[in-house]
Amino acid sequence: MASPPVRTAPRRFGAHLSLTWWKPLVIIVVPPLAMIILQIVLFTIVGLIDDGGGQAEAVGPLQLLAVNLSMGITGVLAVPLISWGAKVPWRTILSSPRVFDRSRLARYLLWGLGTTALANAALALLAPGQTPWVGVGVTGTTMALLVVIVLTTPLAAVSEELLFRGAVMPAVASWVRPERIALALGVIVSSLAFAITHLATDPWLFSYHVFLGLATAVMAIRSRGLEAPIAFHVANNTFTAVLNVLLAGGGDFSVARTAGAGGPHLLIPALFVLALVIVVWRREGKSGEPTMTKAPVT
Repeated sequence: MASPPVRTAPRRFGAHLSLTWWKPLVIIVVPPLAMIILQIVLFTIVGLIDDGGGQAEAVGPLQLLAVNLSMGITGVLAVPLISWGAKVPWRTILSSPRVFDRSRLARYLLWGLGTTALANAALALLAPGQTPWVGVGVTGTTMALLVVIVLTTPLAAVSEELLFRGAVMPAVASWVRPERIALALGVIVSSLAFAITHLATDPWLFSYHVFLGLATAVMAIRSRGLEAPIAFHVANNTFTAVLNVLLAGGGDFSVARTAGAGGPHLLIPALFVLALVIVVWRREGKSGEPTMTKAPVT
């Protein structure tokens, strides 16, 4: 008697899409190009309004708004692009094979806030000289920055996850058939692309962004969706930005990315992010692993 046919479960999230070989190139190139063009246009407008718009390390309300809007629009653009390329419903970009879970998002948002708060507290205690904080101050600039952060920073964070973990990672993974190799390729390329777009020339800071890309990719693969990485990214970026603004002495806050901006102190927040990855891994259990099932004998 012949053995019953074997049916494999869908490929894991992150390697779950199938695209014609040239379409991932479009997904990798078009959104970042759109972001660059948007930033040029928006920063030109900012430069006409605010003479300080060209200062590399000083971030004012208009500069922050320009960055967040360009990133937000780019992430939104990536969703229909990858959906078109893979010929799947756009919801498949958010989670697969399960549906997107808002309660999961809320849970991980709380975990992300706790992790970020503890990481900043540890930095304040162990490496106070390595933070951009100069003192508490509340001015008109402070209030304007806070409004921009609350309204647009979550959008930018969500968009980065849609672009890099929702679009770039599975697009690159589609080039390779063996699942584990496909996932590894997608994770590495998307993490490097994520770090490169942050324009950090400091090796420590660049490496930290690569690590963040790897960490959020692992969260997405293990949980079979973007809830955990989106929650962490929103919590981390929003909480840290608010903290930096409140401790900027009432002025613009500094975002240094050149040589010397990073250092071993970045290992402190990295350890807290690693702890969150472990939490996600344990909470998801084995639910993110595909299973092999045999079709019933007929």
